[in-house]
Amino acid sequence: ASVANEERLLDYLTLTAEPGVVGGVPAAGLDFGAAVNTQAIIHQNQQFDFYDGGGLDMACLGMGEADSAGNVNVSRLGPRLVGAGGFINISQNAKKLVFAGTFTAGGLRVDIVDGRLSVAEEGRARKFIDRVKQVTFSGERAARLQQPVLFVTERCVFRLTVQGLELIEIAPGIDLERDILAHMSFRPMVNDDPKLMDASIFGPQPMDLKERLLDLDLDSRVSFDRERGLLFLNFEGLEIKNDSDIASVRAAVVDKCQQIGRRIPVIVNYEGFDLANHLAEDYATLVRDLEDRYYTEVSRYTTSAFMRLKLGRTLSRVVAPHIFERREDAQAFHDHHSTP
Repeated sequence: ASVANEERLLDYLTLTAEPGVVGGVPAAGLDFGAAVNTQAIIHQNQQFDFYDGGGLDMACLGMGEADSAGNVNVSRLGPRLVGAGGFINISQNAKKLVFAGTFTAGGLRVDIVDGRLSVAEEGRARKFIDRVKQVTFSGERAARLQQPVLFVTERCVFRLTVQGLELIEIAPGIDLERDILAHMSFRPMVNDDPKLMDASIFGPQPMDLKERLLDLDLDSRVSFDRERGLLFLNFEGLEIKNDSDIASVRAAVVDKCQQIGRRIPVIVNYEGFDLANHLAEDYATLVRDLEDRYYTEVSRYTTSAFMRLKLGRTLSRVVAPHIFERREDAQAFHDHHSTP
């Protein structure tokens, strides 16, 4: 929450915490449950109705310990039975999940010098162990259901796969064998060449996340998958605020379609898309024109129920919207219609 505030992203995120705060900047530590500049404060049982109903696009949770299968324990730590609280509701129903915590516990001390991380004193307790003492979150279930799950620590990042944890990123200055594998009770899958964690994470200055996440060049948002014969429009986080934005979208899509030289099926990612209300009719006209001239069929997706409703109302007057919640569903739509 503090990073989102520092990076000026709060206009693009709605942060919540389980006691019932919605919007603003949720507090941490002993102040957990409070928030600054909230948009709403609701009863906790109503908050969990929202969580249980799949309202969370992404959840960020702590992790006491994790094992090779991606199971997480936060409810029974050593001799203490602390309970699960709302952890199970949140972790099982969020569309994407990030577990965040230090790599080891009990006295860990790290230093950051010139953007590089070093372990000054290792923690006494391992957190990545053979088998967790109690399963508060089931990695096997999440992998089976294809729930995207990341494990983010100060020195490395793991991704959950059906085969278990896979190491995908390492912090600058960290040695794979000495600082990571030597302090795990199991060996995860390791990429041949793990990526470096973004160096800006380890600097004191802002990371310019707003510009990096939202200000994608339109040409980079329009890509053609030759193998599948699909045009993919990545409109995630795109803002349509004026007529020139609509003209820019038209130019980028038309240019790519003319390069392809034939009518093609299209998938559009509308995650975090922002369409000004006064431009809804003009945007719908653009969509209809592109479909008439260049597309064979179109599917769209966004996890936002509000955006699905808004797009459905906007586009249904001129085209068949075909709006789905997940990219997999949008892809399946094309696969079904391409079957002889």
